Order: sequence, then structure tokens, then C-alpha cells
Amino acid sequence: MANFAKPSAPRFSVDVYQNEFLPEGGRDVHAIVTVTATGGGSVTRGKPADGTAAVVIMVDCSGSMEYPAEKMRGAREATAAAVDTLRDGTAFAVIAGTHVAKEVYPGQGRLAVADPATRAQAKEALRGLSAGGGTAIGTWLRLADGLLRGSTAAIRHGILLTDGRNEHEEPAVLRATLDACAGRFTCDARGVGTDWEVKEVTGIASALLGSADIVADPAHLTEDFTRMMENVMGKEVADVSLRLWTPVGVEIQYVKQVAPAVQDLTDRRSDSGPRAGDYPTGSWGDESREYHVCVRVPGAAVGQEMLASRVTLVRPATGGEPEAVLAQGLVRAVWTNDVAASTAINPQVAHYTGQAELAQAIQQGLEARKMGDVDGATAKLGRAVQLASVSGNADTARLLSKVVDVVDAVAGTVRLKAKVADADEMTLETRSTQTVRVKKF
Repeated sequence: MANFAKPSAPRFSVDVYQNEFLPEGGRDVHAIVTVTATGGGSVTRGKPADGTAAVVIMVDCSGSMEYPAEKMRGAREATAAAVDTLRDGTAFAVIAGTHVAKEVYPGQGRLAVADPATRAQAKEALRGLSAGGGTAIGTWLRLADGLLRGSTAAIRHGILLTDGRNEHEEPAVLRATLDACAGRFTCDARGVGTDWEVKEVTGIASALLGSADIVADPAHLTEDFTRMMENVMGKEVADVSLRLWTPVGVEIQYVKQVAPAVQDLTDRRSDSGPRAGDYPTGSWGDESREYHVCVRVPGAAVGQEMLASRVTLVRPATGGEPEAVLAQGLVRAVWTNDVAASTAINPQVAHYTGQAELAQAIQQGLEARKMGDVDGATAKLGRAVQLASVSGNADTARLLSKVVDVVDAVAGTVRLKAKVADADEMTLETRSTQTVRVKKF
């Protein structure tokens, strides 16, 4: 393991956890890659941002935001709190989103620079936000993209709030917009109330490498927006990629982020050289994330060994600076006739394989429930309860208990509840991909 970052930037490290031993002819190699960034700046408004961050807040102002009135009021207050959390020097703007997108502050196609005066002006402008019109989220994102592209900031981020479905725009238009914006800025997405579409909100966050969540009660929006903005203000390094180099004959089966949430990155590969590909991870502050890498190697005889993959964390060339290697780790394969060695499952690999199955079981179970498939829903949600119990995922277990009556958690025996609150079902679906860290062994 090596660290290559400059002293002024967060220091990155890569640790690889795997069972490198394969039986004769064995081909699939699994590894959990832990990436950790430490030593970045503290998150305080008083610390100047030096133009390193630009943020656009997109607020749903469609007609449904007025019913109940607490939603629009909560959105105004939450956005004001987010503006207050901006560090001096951060570029920012606020957009009102309906079936069109309008600049609320500062206007004229530009970003403001956060300081006491501009924060006060932005909060005054928020007083004029009112509800009316439809919902076309792609237009909001396109306007945000245009504003952020005009900034030289390394960290470019959006925060999007909606309370309804994207009814005034074809799904293909939103998909094309997300494809265009991917890699240009990251975005956290939130649904307020219970009349929005979970797959739309989580799809936005997934495509733009951000977080997704439900805020069922508008009274909690301010707390959530403040926490989101604090997280953005803590970012120090942008556009970091996980680069996998593989020898001739080795095939990458998949690359998934597995902590703090499950995110499949396999299809986001971009070639970066002979037998090398980059997988985007977005922006980093002081934090740790884990990735599950699976590669297929050529079969070999007992006693042989090989480098299955080289994992490198890289920051692209920007502003005249060359590409930077931040940290590196190795995935190995060793063939053995020791049955105990070759059949042992690495604890980290086992844990995160279970967490990925847990997310899938919840999503499939809820879909079966919506389709009226009682047996299918019971089986899948029972398996989810079992996996949550085994892995110690108490938060997910608590959310599951609001959808099913748990008879035996260890065995996965459950009964579907006859009545489930919309907020409880949507919370479980939205947070299904959130994982817990592996237990220390």
C-alpha cells in the first residue's frame, strides 16, 4: 500500500481484502477494496472555500408543493439553511423547478460567491418562492449543468428536491439528461412527502453519484439540507476514479461500491489505456468507501500464481496539473490443492455479498407486494429480514419490521402486514441500498 497525495490534500489509501487461493482450474477472484481518505480540511463556514466548490440547489415549486402548505414553507426554510451552511468563497445558485426551470438567485446565467452579503440576498430571494405549474426534472438539471459548467470549481454539486412524479417530461428525456450530466457534477436527490416516484429519485442520485433519501415530514427538511450541505463543504478532491488494470486473459466481471451504499459501477467503465479501465467514484472528503471487484482469470495448475488485477486510485489531469496516482493495491490469484484454503470465504467478501443480496431482496419483495404476489413478497422480504439479522443491519431490520411481522428473524419467517403506511414502504425502498460496515474480525 502506498500514498501519493500532496500533503495539503487528503491522503488516500487502498486496502485489499480477499482469499487469493483458488482450487485447480478455479477462475473467479473476489476482493473487497477499501478506499480511505484522511487529513482533509475541516467543515466550517469560516474556512474560505478558495473557489474549489460550486453548488446549485434545485427546489420543486410545482403546484403540488402547496398541498399541504408545510411543504413549500419547509423547502424555503431548508434552502435558506443550506445557503447559511455554505463556506465563504463557494459559488452557488438557486433554481425554482416546475415544468420549466427558473433562476431564483443570483440570475443572469451566473453563480454568486458566498459571503455574508450574498447569503442574505439569496435568503431574501427565497421569500418569493411560490408553488404553481408542473414537473419536468430534466429541465432543472440542464439549467444546473449550464450554471456549473461556467464555473472553474473542481467540486461541482447539485441538491435536488421534489415532491412529485416527473409527469411533464418523457422518461427518455430525463434519462438523456442524466447521461449528459454524468461526470460533470454530482447530485443528491430528496423526495418530500409520499407522492413522488422512488425509482426516479434514486435513479437521479445513482446516475450522478449522489445520495437519495425520503423526507416524509417537511419539518425535517432543514436538518436534512444542512447535513447534505455540510457533506458537500467537506469535499476536497473531485472526479476520483478507481482504475483496474488486468493482465491478458483476465476479464472483469463486475465492480460495485458496497459501502456506504450499493452502487453498481460495472457499466460506467471508460477505457484508460491498454487493458485498463476507470470507474467513477465522484468527490471525496474525509471518508471511507468499499468496492467489490470480481475478475475471471484463466484456469491454472496447482502452485501457479498471478497478479489478477492492479487497483489504482487516480485523479485526472486538471488545470495544468498532470494526472495524480493517489493510492494503489493488488488483487492476486494463487492455485492450491489445500481444500480448506481454497474454499474459505473472506469475511469482508461474504459480508458485502450479503448486503448486496439484502438490497436486491428488498427491492424484489416490494415489487412483488405491489403486484399482489403475496407468496413472492413474503419469501423475498423474509430473506431480507434474515440477511439484515445476520449482518447486524439494525436500521434496515427496523424498516422491514414496518412492512412485515417478523416471526423468526434468524429463519427469515415473516408475514406481510395487512396495512402499511406509504411513508414506511417508500422509506424502506429508498434506503434499501444503504449498507453497514463489515464486523471486525
